[in-house]
Amino acid sequence: MARKTKQEAAATRQQIIDAARAVFAERGVSQTSLEQIAAEAGLTRGAIYWHFTNKTELFYALRDQATLPLLDRIDATLSGREDIDPLTGIELVLLEILRVVEEDEATRQTFDIMTLKCEYAGDFREVLAQIMKPGNEFTRKLEESYREAKAAAILREGLKPSLLALDTYTFITGLLRLWFSDTEETGMRPHARALIRAHLESRRK
Repeated sequence: MARKTKQEAAATRQQIIDAARAVFAERGVSQTSLEQIAAEAGLTRGAIYWHFTNKTELFYALRDQATLPLLDRIDATLSGREDIDPLTGIELVLLEILRVVEEDEATRQTFDIMTLKCEYAGDFREVLAQIMKPGNEFTRKLEESYREAKAAAILREGLKPSLLALDTYTFITGLLRLWFSDTEETGMRPHARALIRAHLESRRK
């Protein structure tokens, strides 16, 4: 019985997260209340508070469900592949991020919310620093790969791995922002993969 109760609690928590994602995507984070999330989930506001202290904590849970599995994929590609060179590994990572955004609706909605539908001001100002943590970790992994590329003599001369890592992180976050904005699929989206390949090719010796 206790096990069933634990499973039910987990299902309710996920129900709340799914409802928050839907309402955030429609209204934006700042314009969404816990009452609206509760209504979308078919629950009471008290049920929301049983699982989450406030909207910020709920937002973090939403973010983690999208970013943590993606970080695992990134780590596996950058660290666990001996059959590809480091620059190819980075290219595959960026292509994988794009693939997940295209094919997984929950991840796509979450990244869209984080990118275009969240105002990082007021109570949400501290959220921005938390949002940056996965990005900082990703940048660190990119720098390691660029250092490996330099050691393997496949990186163009004069390029600094630390700056390349920041540049690539800036590139992919900017590309995703434009990708989400291109709802008619007439600008960025048709060329996203070619841009990723060109980005890495410009670094190769």
